[in-house]
Amino acid sequence: MTKQKKFITCDGNQAAAHISYMFSEVAAIYPITPSSTMAEYVDEWAAAGRKNIFGETVLVQEMQSEGGAAGAVHGSLQAGALTTTYTASQGLLLMIPNMYKIAGEFLPCVFHVSARTLASHALCIFGDHQDVMSARQTGFAMLAEGSVQEVMDLAGVAHLATIKARVPFMNFFDGFRTSHEIQKIEMLENEDLAPLIDQEALAEFRARALNPMNPVARGMAENPDHFFQHRESCNNYYEAVPAIVEEYMNEISKITGRKYGLFDYYGAEDAERVIIAMGSVTEAAREAIDHLVANGEKVGLVAVHLYRPFSAKHFLAAVPKTAKRIAVLDRTKEPGANGEPLYLDVKDCFYGQEDAPVIVGGRYGLGSKDTTPAQILSVFENLALPMPKNQFTIGIVDDVTFTSLPQKEEIALGGEGMFEAKFYGLGADGTVGAKIVSMAMPYLGTRYRSGGASPSGFDCSGFTMYLYAQLGYSLPHSATAQYRNCGYAVAKADLQPGDLVFFSDSSHAIGHVGIYIGNGQIIHARYSVGKVMIDSLSASYYASRYVGAKRIA
Repeated sequence: MTKQKKFITCDGNQAAAHISYMFSEVAAIYPITPSSTMAEYVDEWAAAGRKNIFGETVLVQEMQSEGGAAGAVHGSLQAGALTTTYTASQGLLLMIPNMYKIAGEFLPCVFHVSARTLASHALCIFGDHQDVMSARQTGFAMLAEGSVQEVMDLAGVAHLATIKARVPFMNFFDGFRTSHEIQKIEMLENEDLAPLIDQEALAEFRARALNPMNPVARGMAENPDHFFQHRESCNNYYEAVPAIVEEYMNEISKITGRKYGLFDYYGAEDAERVIIAMGSVTEAAREAIDHLVANGEKVGLVAVHLYRPFSAKHFLAAVPKTAKRIAVLDRTKEPGANGEPLYLDVKDCFYGQEDAPVIVGGRYGLGSKDTTPAQILSVFENLALPMPKNQFTIGIVDDVTFTSLPQKEEIALGGEGMFEAKFYGLGADGTVGAKIVSMAMPYLGTRYRSGGASPSGFDCSGFTMYLYAQLGYSLPHSATAQYRNCGYAVAKADLQPGDLVFFSDSSHAIGHVGIYIGNGQIIHARYSVGKVMIDSLSASYYASRYVGAKRIA
């Protein structure tokens, strides 16, 4: 019997937290934007008594800093407990000393990172890959996702693979893009992933735990006579990682029907111009590629998932043999280098090969600078030139060092039936309101909020107007009986998520409306406090004034 799919409306942080909770026995946390909500979710679920795959409630411990959190992770792993943490930016940098130790001691764990800018000439709390690229030398495997659904699917791959491979993983996705983008996605649950755990490898991990009854010495100092030899002894473990990750990707594909590889190709089978990238930019690239392929262009994209260890064999197998020009897009900057990290990895893969394609590199999206399909079109146009520009930038006009490609006029891509809108709100409540409204509208698709450090969303009136406009309802104010006669008499016991719920006011007219989101909760505009909020139907006010609900197909 085919398992019924379950769906959830969430952002990337919640998806990562949901999966990590399953595999974690301990979570050592310290908040930093934009990763904080991952730890908050885990803390909330633990307080509510949610059980992980092992039937236990996760032990959550907030430390005094990210350095302390990483140290707690290290110690907990040495004690034989599967442990996780969540971080970004300077927080990740503070964890690097412990990351070297965790990797060097073959301790399986996953660090979930909402990739964020590092402070350089100025502080910037927004997204790019500068932080994760600063930790790529630690020995952690690195797994990247480009969408909320990919986070749900591949975060589990990181947890499963680290147990079997004994190599720790850094699972990362774009901060303030994937981390805060709200999507309706398919949800994986404990029973989906529990059978995939390598129980023998897990038992061996627990058996290696520090135990006063079986004393061992670890973390000793070594001298020149044998340090080098011991450092090289890790090679076999890292060589095994790509095959292990690929194995678990295939297992996830059997469950979800979505196919993943270490490197995923998208585009024309005979593509001559190809972009290499990882993270959320791959979503914009796919839209541009669909547009170009529909117009007869031979273009494509290779989306990178397993960045470390970088498997040249799997990468070369993903690139079409017809490729003549390649542009590698990095979301980081390394001043003084001959190129950014992904670009140099790609060039190395083609080194010495006959008829190797022309390879150029470019930078995009630093500090959450938007990257649009029009900018991707510029990259493909650059590749079509007799001498494509190398070390270029997109998304900005560089009138100082002239690295930028020509800006193109933005074009609307995405197909028929797409509705796009921009809402403006005032006040701090807008941030919460925007997310709550998005939670209530899973059938409307992507919810990506773009703005300053304090983006606004919806106030009460905005929520109500938005709700009725999107659902195609007018806003009458009539007697309860009239609403029942119009088909609003869905019983409270029969409510389903997405139902439009109505309540009477003191005059017995319909005075309030909300959306049922499951678990006995509604999202509604509470005018008494001027906020869009989530409340329980069991609260006395809502329990006594419930009129009925309208089923939304």
